[in-house]
Amino acid sequence: MSGTPKKLPLVVAITGATGVIYGVEMLRVLKSLDEEVHLILSEAAGLNLSIETKYSLENVKSLARVVYNNKDVGAAVASGSFRTRGMIVAPCTIKTLSAVANSFTGNLVVRAADVTLKERRPLVLMVRETPLHKGHLDLMSRAADYGAIILPPMPAFYHQPETIMDIIHQSIGKALDQVGIEHGLFKRWTGHREHEFAPQRIRDTG
Repeated sequence: MSGTPKKLPLVVAITGATGVIYGVEMLRVLKSLDEEVHLILSEAAGLNLSIETKYSLENVKSLARVVYNNKDVGAAVASGSFRTRGMIVAPCTIKTLSAVANSFTGNLVVRAADVTLKERRPLVLMVRETPLHKGHLDLMSRAADYGAIILPPMPAFYHQPETIMDIIHQSIGKALDQVGIEHGLFKRWTGHREHEFAPQRIRDTG
């Protein structure tokens, strides 16, 4: 059959770390890009929505094509035979990181992440914690050894962000790069010479 191949869905999980806006904004961006998203929300993520944002749980669920209950370990994304382009956990709690690193598949977020690893698909963990003790670092190292991509939402400033959303979009864009989704969320670095001769923006500090 001819025609454009159907794009595989992307699995997005939002867990209970601070920074739930990373997951919400990622869903909004993916919807604008007409990407098929299968969403898993942890129980704590719903609580953080009410603490950190003005979004309701139903608002967030409406941004995804399919929404799963975190307790439904028999869902489609719990099987490797269900093909996806990968999975992003945004934000990712240390608890979730620990479960992934130890293959402790007690809920659907971790089961889907474990499936992503075993099928050799990109798994991006936007770990949100600071400062980090050695146990956290050991968990990241172990998850990375298994194939996970550890991508904490660390702001960059070479694209000269002017708003908090500019900073959020830069981290989201870096995560989407890992799963091969094209976007225009931030200005990419093209070499230092362009910046040497570019006029510098001056902000009013008075």
